[in-house]
Formats: sequence, C-alpha cells, structure tokens
Amino acid sequence: MLRDVSFVIHPGETVAFVGSTGSGKTTIISLIARLYEIQKGRILIDSVDIKDIPVSHLRNQISAVLQDVFLFTGDIKSNIRLDNDDISDEKIEAVAKFVNADRFINKLPKAYDANVEENGATFSSGERQLLAFARALAYEPKILILDEATSNIDTQTELLIQDAITRVIQNRTTIVVAHRLSTIQHADNIIVLHKGKIREMGRHDELLSQKGIYHNLYLLQYKN
Repeated sequence: MLRDVSFVIHPGETVAFVGSTGSGKTTIISLIARLYEIQKGRILIDSVDIKDIPVSHLRNQISAVLQDVFLFTGDIKSNIRLDNDDISDEKIEAVAKFVNADRFINKLPKAYDANVEENGATFSSGERQLLAFARALAYEPKILILDEATSNIDTQTELLIQDAITRVIQNRTTIVVAHRLSTIQHADNIIVLHKGKIREMGRHDELLSQKGIYHNLYLLQYKN
C-alpha cells in the first residue's frame, strides 16, 4: 500500500525507484500503466488525470520492459511487431540493431524469421530482455518503464543490455525500477521507497551524502 506518495517526472527525465521487496516500486508502475485502478489520489500525464485517458490510448503511449518477458509461438519479427502491422520489417531490424538484439538474432539459422517457442524457451533471459527492448522501441513510446532483470544473465549479455538501456532512454521519459544501484547513477532523480512511503529523493551523489537508506543499500551492494 502506498501512503502520501507525491512526485513529478518532467518530460525526458529518467527517474528511478529503489527499495526493498514490498516497498511499493511495482505498485507505482502498475498504477501508471493502469494495470489496476487508483483508489485514492491522482496520477496526471500532461496535466490530464489518467482516469480520463482511454486505457488503449494510454498504453499506446507507454512501453514496459519487465523482468518476465512474454514471448509467444511464432517468429522473431512477430514477437517484436505484436499486432501492429504498421511496423515494417526494416523498422524491426533497425530497432533490433539499436538495442544490440541483432547480435544474437543474426546468428540464428533464419535470423528474424527464426521460430520462437512459447515463452522463448530456447532463448536466454538476457536474449529475451533484448527482444523486449526492441519491441518497446518499435512502438516509439513517450514513456518507457524498465523493471530491471536481476538474475541468469551472463556478463557479456548484461553489458549489451546496459548499453541498450543507455540508448533507449535518451530524450525519453523513463521510469526505472532499479535493483542494481550501479545502473541508475546518472538518473535525473532517484526515489527511495520504504513500506509504501517516499523516504529519500535526489540524485545519486546527493543521496549518498545523506548517509541514509540509499547510502546503506549502496554500501551493501558494493560489498557484495
């Protein structure tokens, strides 16, 4: 449950949410995407209450890259295009290259026409993440939501993912649910949640200097 949570995200900013499990990070992104409705308070996008924005229109403006990437039986192209036939093959290849997904796609026997099993069973979690970045970018979202993957990603693929993140967030309003603080050091604003409330807010260096929750989380990850 969120309590007394209030913040502003300016166009083009990258804002990261950090906190322990159950702090409210996932709840916030779920509310922004209207995966469920707000019980109290308001969320405004361009000064318009999201309750007044048709869900279909809202979700056309938002793309999310979540930890659990859903891939369906088909081919690479259809998993990036989804149901938008306006996305051309050329655009699919361009966005895949932009987010480094082409590195593994072009090694497949049929490349972009390669078969995809249900849930992408033959791909690594890192490869599924790269496909999710390509899918998100193909839709040219105004708002990008990233829920970082935390496990089962080899070092080489992780570097490709971090490079992809750097590329896709440029000049795009981005909301990051961060699990590794090393990935959000350049965020415009970092919001620290604890038990559903905002406890700290600021840039990386500012929060470290406060020697509070963020500082302790950073030290804990650094030691590990």
